[in-house]
Amino acid sequence: MTALEIIRVVGTEFKDISDEVLEQWIEIVKPMVSKKQFGNLYEQGLAFLVCHKLKMAGEGNNPLGDEFNTASLGFGVSSVSEGGSSISFSASQSSNLANDAELALTAYGLQYLSIRRMVIVPIHISGEGENYVHRLP
Repeated sequence: MTALEIIRVVGTEFKDISDEVLEQWIEIVKPMVSKKQFGNLYEQGLAFLVCHKLKMAGEGNNPLGDEFNTASLGFGVSSVSEGGSSISFSASQSSNLANDAELALTAYGLQYLSIRRMVIVPIHISGEGENYVHRLP
């Protein structure tokens, strides 16, 4: 499946966006997803990142209604009050790296992160390998 076909399946809330506009979004996002590193999951990664970017741009359905601005679309509702009408949002980004914090704001971004973690293994260098010798100053 192509990224466009995947977007049509997983991003049903974007059904009113034309294929031409989606193709433009795909072209914008392509440089952000490595075809070599994502391999067989490249089209899925690309599709979920496009859906995330669309959602962050205010496209798709807003479950809170049209009276809320698009900035709140990606945030999860953490509390709702009825008497006095109060809604609080949370981003729950404490466990994410600063670079990935925005991706945690939508379900599409979280799915992209999940796919990325499957295909890209981070390298941790602690300096304490097998041949590490601690030298005192």
